[in-house]
Amino acid sequence: MNIQDAKGITGMNEAEEVLTRQRKAFILAGPPSLADRRRDIEKLRDAIRSDAEAFAEAICADFGCRPRQETLLAEIWPILAAARHTLNNLGGWMRPKSVGVGLELLPGRARVQCQPVGVVGIISPWNYPVQLALMPLLAALAAGNRIMLKPSELTPKTSALLAQFLSGLFPEEQAAVVLGGAEIGSGFAGLPFDHLLFTGSTAVGRRVMQAAAPNLTPVTLELGGKSPCIVAGDADMAKASASIAGGKLLNAGQTCIAPDYVFVPKDRCEEFLALYRSAAQKLYPSLDGNADYTSIVSETHYNRLMRMIDEARSRGARVEEIAPAGQAPSASGRKVAPTLVVDPDDDLALMRDEIFGPVLPVKTYGAIEEAIAYVNAHPRPLALYYFGRNAENRDLVLARTTSGGVTVNDTLMHIVVENLPFGGVGASGMGAYHGEDGFRTFSHRKGIFLQSRLNSRSLLAPPYGRVFETMLKFLLRR
Repeated sequence: MNIQDAKGITGMNEAEEVLTRQRKAFILAGPPSLADRRRDIEKLRDAIRSDAEAFAEAICADFGCRPRQETLLAEIWPILAAARHTLNNLGGWMRPKSVGVGLELLPGRARVQCQPVGVVGIISPWNYPVQLALMPLLAALAAGNRIMLKPSELTPKTSALLAQFLSGLFPEEQAAVVLGGAEIGSGFAGLPFDHLLFTGSTAVGRRVMQAAAPNLTPVTLELGGKSPCIVAGDADMAKASASIAGGKLLNAGQTCIAPDYVFVPKDRCEEFLALYRSAAQKLYPSLDGNADYTSIVSETHYNRLMRMIDEARSRGARVEEIAPAGQAPSASGRKVAPTLVVDPDDDLALMRDEIFGPVLPVKTYGAIEEAIAYVNAHPRPLALYYFGRNAENRDLVLARTTSGGVTVNDTLMHIVVENLPFGGVGASGMGAYHGEDGFRTFSHRKGIFLQSRLNSRSLLAPPYGRVFETMLKFLLRR
């Protein structure tokens, strides 16, 4: 594909016109059939498979360095898996569901019927610019909607490629891409969509919700936060440290569900640090010039991470860069060495803000209740990870903490289970998608009551008399 041929919308007037055309087309055509939706999903699936390498090249160019293998694994595979799961289950999701009615309403019947909401707006981020754009788009298509997508300006080549990609698959009245910076994004969030999904930071999520409020647009917010790892005293420390390193350093930590800090028992802290260092060095034996290790997406984000590290060091925290032969990577490649910060103060930036980089704070605890109390004293995270063999302690952590999702004895993996909802809670977001949850998010679940010819409705109407009082007594029974 030629990125120069991108057919994206670049102005708000044009975006408003496209939204109007999409809504008119939706009303005129009505909900698409199961066969139509399956064809659209198959078309998207086949195209993403064919153009996977082109997307890998564009993402690598936007980041400066991002291995194609990482893109194929973390961006392309989830979309293909979601398409497969949706195609296998969409007929069942669309089928009206019969529900019971009260005894007093028999022989009436009731059912729930899902219908598309209309036009869905999607604002996608830069860190996984293909997956986090096309996964919700796929769910919106499955639900029978029209879509307008606003991808991130921080990955311009990928965003332009998405515009060209989708314009080759669907008419603009069905799916359109709006290109531009923060000003366009702000205007996009204020359009009167029938549903709006935003993926990004908590701070921007608040502004998106404010922009959507005047139109009473329902929003799904996929945000971030500081996702903790709790390593129990009985954990297999070698496996735990390897999993945490893999989850933390994928995409150089630029992952919304990456482990943001780790709690380890005081008496096993040094063991964890040694094993984490070993795991990181095994994954990335070199940094500069290593095509397997992703760069930080922009100079702004690179400088933000370096300020976090410098602040921790200046405040006396134990900071360890994991670099070959002790050599940190050069700033020109925007690569930040995997870094450990041991027992940092809570008022440091790296403990207040989501890190979004390969810097891992490590805190210690005495009893598991201390770790639980710390997690609960902070905003609810998008993900939580627990490592340990004891089921009682595991269940205690699961019951006493609230997070968007959880993986036990591993990291990240809950996001690729299509039968699990993916979403946040509190400051980490609202609403969910993936699998049937995505279909429901972009559907209106219409409740329908089918009255029988034989019914008692007339007995409940004025003039009120003895028969009514008898019926009312029955209705108000214990």
